[in-house]
Amino acid sequence: MTSGTESLSHRFTGLDEWSTLDVLKTLHEGQLAAVAAVTSALPGLATAVEAAVSLLARSEGRLVYAGAGTSARIAVQDGVELPPTFGWPRARIDFAIAGSEKALWHAIEGAEDSDEDALSRVRHLAVGERDVMIGVAASGTTPYTLAALREGRRLGALTIAIANNAGAPLLAASEHPILVETGEEVIGGSTRMKAGTAQKIVLNLFSTAVMVRLGRVYKGMMVDFRVTNAKLRRRSEAMVAKIANCDAPRAREALIDAEGDVKLAALVALGIGREEAKAELRRHRGNLRLTLRDLRAHKPRSPSAA
Repeated sequence: MTSGTESLSHRFTGLDEWSTLDVLKTLHEGQLAAVAAVTSALPGLATAVEAAVSLLARSEGRLVYAGAGTSARIAVQDGVELPPTFGWPRARIDFAIAGSEKALWHAIEGAEDSDEDALSRVRHLAVGERDVMIGVAASGTTPYTLAALREGRRLGALTIAIANNAGAPLLAASEHPILVETGEEVIGGSTRMKAGTAQKIVLNLFSTAVMVRLGRVYKGMMVDFRVTNAKLRRRSEAMVAKIANCDAPRAREALIDAEGDVKLAALVALGIGREEAKAELRRHRGNLRLTLRDLRAHKPRSPSAA
């Protein structure tokens, strides 16, 4: 049976006396093991993604991440990348962090042990049945994270737990337990290494798959990203040109008309009026592929890009 994340390994007791290259090789080996450990979690993760998509597609619910210490920082990193990458509304992301945002930079004494703070934060966020709550803890025993997830589930949220130790209470507290057994760390208890890497992979996989299933990716392109610089402006023009099979000037003109919205601009570039395009996208919950497919099916002279 794999040793827990807090275990000390006799194999690494002389680590500080090894050559730099040997230290790096050992740390790298641990990272590879973390990647491999995710494989067995994929079926359960797929089920969690499908459940989250089913809920988020029919409501204005949020992704709510809960964690303490390293796990909280990794969760925050995942969440804050969703608006610029996929256009996911900031209002549909929240965090329950032990010790509040201050804990992202400083260790807050006793923060991860406070059930009361966790309950207070979850209630303050008004977590409910429209929300997806993701609890992350390497040990799977962190009191703050455990209390937050249990309260979120009690309030009706869909709950997902990510932990690195088998039999962890956090896993038992959730509807969708995701176990990634990474075992003992090279540096005892430093779960920012193997456990942290595995957590980041799982969160990246989860959130990206959710965005794909919600139609925020079309033909491998991030069609909901925010245009914030010249590079992204050029990328958006190339996307519209590719989707609508038009030249760059037409794509640029359509983007101006659509105020930078790639999906809307693609439809405009295909000859669909802006208001009709908006209505069609709304009807298909922003899914460009479904919109194009429907337009092609019902309007013989309309786009064939789907």
